[in-house]
Amino acid sequence: MESNEIYAPLRTSTDADLPENSEGDVTLSDAQKDPRTDIEVSERHVEANLASEGEDDIHCDADALHDVEEDGLAGEPAAIVGTKIAAAGKAPKAAPVWIDLLEPNASELRAIEARFGIEVPTREEMQEIELSSRLYDEEGALFMTVTILNRAATDDPEATAVTFILVKKTLITLRYADPIPFKTFTRRVKRSPGLASSSDAVLLGLLEQIVDRLADIMEISVADLEKISNAVFSKEGNGSDQDHHENLRRIGRAGNLASKAKDSLLNLNRMALFLNTQARFKKDTKARLKTLSRDIVSITEHANFVANKVTFLLDATLGMINLEQNNIIKIFSVAAAAFLPPTLIASIYGMNFQFMPELHWEYGYPLAIALMVLSAVGPLWYFKRKGWL
Repeated sequence: MESNEIYAPLRTSTDADLPENSEGDVTLSDAQKDPRTDIEVSERHVEANLASEGEDDIHCDADALHDVEEDGLAGEPAAIVGTKIAAAGKAPKAAPVWIDLLEPNASELRAIEARFGIEVPTREEMQEIELSSRLYDEEGALFMTVTILNRAATDDPEATAVTFILVKKTLITLRYADPIPFKTFTRRVKRSPGLASSSDAVLLGLLEQIVDRLADIMEISVADLEKISNAVFSKEGNGSDQDHHENLRRIGRAGNLASKAKDSLLNLNRMALFLNTQARFKKDTKARLKTLSRDIVSITEHANFVANKVTFLLDATLGMINLEQNNIIKIFSVAAAAFLPPTLIASIYGMNFQFMPELHWEYGYPLAIALMVLSAVGPLWYFKRKGWL
């Protein structure tokens, strides 16, 4: 269970930026200073700082956040909001731009529902495949559930459902797995806080990171399939059962990965189309959505190529196995055809008739042996001449 809140970057203001004894700016007296921080803050200054934008990132665990009541005592310690220190007893007015819920418990979900006035979908509802249950608008809040590829580098890749909720100026992500794109985007936000300037920016940043990860997976799959192709069609391959088993396993893994990637791309494309229909987004956001849609389409075409390549290699590998099996069966067939005439001769002279002149003949036995050898060598020579051996 882990929940994180990210706030928009704040712009810090220095004392030089503010006029001395400006109108409406009530400076705290020495008695109003917090002795534990010894930082002088005005009410107007705090509100201006909380509403401003800047370059400092705000990222902290929700469990570490303490609710500060607006009517708190003046002697309470100041509430830390990003790099700002608000006056004692003053609650921050800025809403987080991103709340990331990773395997939340029931109490956390209830707190989010009460805080934003929404109904968070359950884990079972997130698995539903109908479009109306995955993409919908509920009283101004956008609910979008997509399938994201997880653990792609392992032998057991999985597709996990992630729900994005855009409510007011906050993005809420609900997930029960930890895909790499979320880790990567969180690290990028720490390095470049401007990526989390708004909930829309966070949403697009996450979607772009997911699409980039899918593109990397497709590139790795193509490289792996090239190695498999070289192994299948290589003249130096020994064609052992173990080699065929390994090739089939790798082909099956690539096919499984491609199918899950296509499913994720299909969900992302539907989500991009759904977002394009929303009037709340600005022109620059719409432009990023169009670029994202084009990237999804191009990667989907690449995924189709990978799926076709997988089918081709699977058919080729099974064809190679069938050829080797046919060669083995052919050897037995030739052997059976070659030894059929000697068996016939031996069967004739093995009959227990009373009158068989060759049985009493001095050269009868050598003649029978010679006939059997010639009848065996003759077919073998004929098969060899025809190229059947």
